[in-house]
Amino acid sequence: MLSAATQVPPESTQQAVGYPTLFLLVAVGALVPVIPTGALVSSAAVVAFHQSAPYSLLLVFVTASLAAFLGDIALYWLGQRGMRSKNGSRWLAAIRARAPEERLEQAQDKLADHGVMVLVLSRLVPAGRIPVMLACLMAKMPLRRFARGDVPACLAWAVTYQVIGILGGSLFREPWEGVVAAVALTLLISAVPTVWRRVRRPSGSQHA
Repeated sequence: MLSAATQVPPESTQQAVGYPTLFLLVAVGALVPVIPTGALVSSAAVVAFHQSAPYSLLLVFVTASLAAFLGDIALYWLGQRGMRSKNGSRWLAAIRARAPEERLEQAQDKLADHGVMVLVLSRLVPAGRIPVMLACLMAKMPLRRFARGDVPACLAWAVTYQVIGILGGSLFREPWEGVVAAVALTLLISAVPTVWRRVRRPSGSQHA
């Protein structure tokens, strides 16, 4: 038994632990948008790129996209319950708190013009998912219709951040170097909207 256990490749142990952990963190990150899920997917892609195990990158893609989809659906369902409740809910309040008025108005305009296709862009644009989700809730979009639009959104999101991880993994020999590069790039991308809004803000409003 001991000799058989020692023959188990370390990649198998990493996969047995890594994929469920990735699924849990991405799903929780979709519900509580404070976890950098894009950085998690990119980091997992770097590790998978350096592994010799077959289908590692495919498993990262499937795990990440499925977890993101289920997290989105759960959060939207909770938001719908809050919309129907007289007193709202803490989940709906959390969604509203993360959707600035300006971003919400933009999301409502895009939703009116492009329908559920705006969901795809909302997951690719940093900090774009929550305002669009709130716009869908305020438009009383049925859960089934939201889910149809969210499927390609989650697939495109998983592919995008996985490509970032593959690029990071291909540029460096050591996996940890690729992980650092991928995480730095994803955090930089996520910070762009905040910096852009501060740059565009009129100087007078800062002293108001």
